[in-house]
Amino acid sequence: MVMIPTDLNNSSYANDPLFPWLLSIEKELDDWYSGNRSGGDLDNLLSDCISTFKNNAQYRNDLRFLKIWFLYLEGSKDYENIFREMEENEICIGHSLLYEWYAYFLEAKGKWKEAHIIYHIGISRKAEPIEKLKWAQSLFVKRMSERLNTFSLGKVDGGEQVEVGMKLINPWSAFILEELLKKIHPRITKYDGYHLSKKAYSGKVALSSLKKSSRNKIIEIGGKKYQIKGCAGQGGFAQVFKAYVDSNPDDVVALKIQRPAFPWEFYMYRQLDERISGKQRSSFGFAHKIHIYSDCSILICDYLAHGTLQDAINSYVVTGKFMEEVLCIYYTTEMLYMLETLHSVGIIHGDFKPDNLLIRYSKYDLSEEGFKDRTDSWLDQGLYLVDWGRGIDLQLFPKNTEFTGDCRTSGFCCIEMQEKKPWTFQANTYGLCVAVHMMLHNTYMEVERKTSDGGYIYLPKSSFKRYWNVELWKALFTKLLNVKPGNNDIELLRSLRKSFLDYMHDNPLLIKKLKGLLVKQRGTLCSA
Repeated sequence: MVMIPTDLNNSSYANDPLFPWLLSIEKELDDWYSGNRSGGDLDNLLSDCISTFKNNAQYRNDLRFLKIWFLYLEGSKDYENIFREMEENEICIGHSLLYEWYAYFLEAKGKWKEAHIIYHIGISRKAEPIEKLKWAQSLFVKRMSERLNTFSLGKVDGGEQVEVGMKLINPWSAFILEELLKKIHPRITKYDGYHLSKKAYSGKVALSSLKKSSRNKIIEIGGKKYQIKGCAGQGGFAQVFKAYVDSNPDDVVALKIQRPAFPWEFYMYRQLDERISGKQRSSFGFAHKIHIYSDCSILICDYLAHGTLQDAINSYVVTGKFMEEVLCIYYTTEMLYMLETLHSVGIIHGDFKPDNLLIRYSKYDLSEEGFKDRTDSWLDQGLYLVDWGRGIDLQLFPKNTEFTGDCRTSGFCCIEMQEKKPWTFQANTYGLCVAVHMMLHNTYMEVERKTSDGGYIYLPKSSFKRYWNVELWKALFTKLLNVKPGNNDIELLRSLRKSFLDYMHDNPLLIKKLKGLLVKQRGTLCSA
């Protein structure tokens, strides 16, 4: 319980209810530094103070209250939600210190891209004093440049070649992305569906008012009206909403609203359009257009209503059952096909996981014919890869470039990322292995190093069940978790896919069983 000082005659207490809390927090800090109190005591005091005053307009722009929020934020693992709550309660959102402190906090945690975004948000909001914020950003850029050094982006649209300064590049660094966007800007502005405005979004319904529970609000984008029907996903800097175009339930799209504006994902979608043929293109997400404003971007994409591979896995987890092996085999062949296609055209997805794999269902009844070569009714059946914000276009980098950096997606960091070694396509293939493991075992994959032929290999810790086709699964994990530099990645994916397809094709009853399971699954997974 907070101890209020007894001298209540002091007029400052009456006019400033926060003041006694500040004294208590100061005392708690002194005790904590001296080792007389636990951090939990301080956290509880800070939390109580924030709950008491966060809705009090008197302290909305009070820098003392801002410091209390940051003291609480520094002691919490859930700092992203705390910062989001600060924004929702408009705590000093017009003051540069909010963005300076939070960006510095993120930088100290190694989240350079996120810190860079925070500076941009503050500047786009014209937080005062703006010159101080811009100066802090310039110092940040200088620090990052010293860490990253100069690198070559290769030739873009016949442009000039930049000198190579380092062979290992973090493709997700805010500075790498910013430099890439500068290079591709002439190209991206010519793409169909690219709409740029130098002004902030000014629709009648503020985008900031859209929440997870928002339904039937209508926002206007580029002369069209979009009726929000629900939130399909939310991240640190983006929200995805299901929406009807002009209130037509037969014309459904996904709206991805991101702050600050982020055209990179739209660029990746257009690269898919250019490099992948019609038959193969149906396995990957499609973007209709992007509207870019000074404060945000809105990406308009196809919407699939039958859930994700993660939803399918969860439907078994909640009942204590496991996905049937034949269904695991089918989705494994789909993922192998996807990566084989992407890698052959020089694209890395960078966030390959069940949450980003939507499920597609054929418009027609499935037949045994066409299964092996993905024709007829099987062409529209399968998986659909979305969320290209972490996509990597290898054509923008010098040949044989290897990458460094962590994808920061728990459970999906490849072995090379974990061991601080260079990587390329392993970012995708490791994600595939984790997805397969989740289908088979209902758990994330843990790997262990085992001795083999005088060396060592990596394998999942979980064992294979006796009634599975153990040789198929063992070959998949052994080969994909132990890819050596210079290996023909595409040929490996193709041969693994062929082994699974041959097994299915040689057992026609399995295809018949698969058809029944897919019909059952479609009825189980609800439309979002």
